[in-house]
Amino acid sequence: MLPPLAERMRPTTLDNYIGQDHLIGPNCILRRMIDGGKLSSFILWGPPGVGKTTLAKIIANTTKSPFYTLSAVHAGVKDVREVLDRCRRDAASMFSDGRPILFIDEIHRFNKSQQDSLLGAVESGTVTLIGATTENPSFEVIRPLLSRAQVYTLKPLEASQLQQLLDHAIADDEILSMRDVRVEETDALFRFAGGDARKMLNILDLLEQSTPAGEPMVINDRLVTDRLQENPAAYDKNGEMHYDIISAFIKSIRGSDPDAAVYWLARMIAGGEDPEFIARRMVILAAEDIGLANPNALLLANTTFDVIQKIGMPEGRIPLSECAIYLATSAKSNSAYLAIDAALATVERTGDLPVPLHLRNAPTKLMKQMGYGHDYKYSHDYPGHFVQQQFLPDNVASSQLWNPADNPAEQKLREVQRSRWNGMKRY
Repeated sequence: MLPPLAERMRPTTLDNYIGQDHLIGPNCILRRMIDGGKLSSFILWGPPGVGKTTLAKIIANTTKSPFYTLSAVHAGVKDVREVLDRCRRDAASMFSDGRPILFIDEIHRFNKSQQDSLLGAVESGTVTLIGATTENPSFEVIRPLLSRAQVYTLKPLEASQLQQLLDHAIADDEILSMRDVRVEETDALFRFAGGDARKMLNILDLLEQSTPAGEPMVINDRLVTDRLQENPAAYDKNGEMHYDIISAFIKSIRGSDPDAAVYWLARMIAGGEDPEFIARRMVILAAEDIGLANPNALLLANTTFDVIQKIGMPEGRIPLSECAIYLATSAKSNSAYLAIDAALATVERTGDLPVPLHLRNAPTKLMKQMGYGHDYKYSHDYPGHFVQQQFLPDNVASSQLWNPADNPAEQKLREVQRSRWNGMKRY
């Protein structure tokens, strides 16, 4: 029995690898490491189906290094230690071509003890660790391990890259190359794939299997949509529907629909999704989409995250539901999100502007003589604990980075600012 199309099309060399040009393109960081044969430990962070596992296997094949793999879903501390012992024996062997590579899929699912067991081998250089994760390593990987492994972000495939993969599959796959494949439209195919190469190839597999032998295999938007509706995918917390469902959940809350929010929440809970992942996304949403319109939303979301860590499931479904409904029915504002992005863009555009002298710290006599802190006005010495003075660098002194949203809470904040600043040019 033939393996699925996605497995049949898995590339074995960088020349056949599609996507991630920012990492493996000419003179890019991973390409230089591979070509030079000098690998350091790193973690590949990105959504499903963008080539994390494939890239690790290609690196091992290219460098001719002993390659070991563990799945964090199934492996325990004992399994990690056994693999590390084999790596040490390989590293000491005169017949080994290079330092052993240990690839850990879904490394974010390792607990602290399991991650701790890796530190010694990574620190000593006994093994080159390559981890793969769909979750932010800053939250899921312990700090000592992060300090020993660089994080590289993999991106979803773009439409042009999906088209390249489609053409490659039709021309070179042992099954599709024998079929009369007629590509009429690709919008639905690429939309359902969502930048996930594996998902697109699975859809092609479904189309091929549902097309009778001897008939043309037609690819158009209507057929793709119909076939997928006839074969709804089950929720897969490790990929596939994972990002689609969480996207629908977040957009339902952002769109102020509590019924849709609890429905998608139920889909995730029923599918076995990590409740901390759900809670963490609500914390992000509370800051990004509700923000100053209702600062209590962030407090409740953060409390929900803490509660989930304390009580777990199934009881955790109740505070998750409470939080989702509260966020969905709350007033919305993304002004804080837009403000920090505007500030970051200003910093990137203007560079490291000097801090105005009156705002600088003056811990020494020399600094005071140089004017550091001179003429700074201490706000609490003035009526209302406020006094007008310049806080931005001269070159951006007139910048207005925060613009309040059209809701009572933020409009009130702006009115207070305007009354205090009394017509200064920024307001």
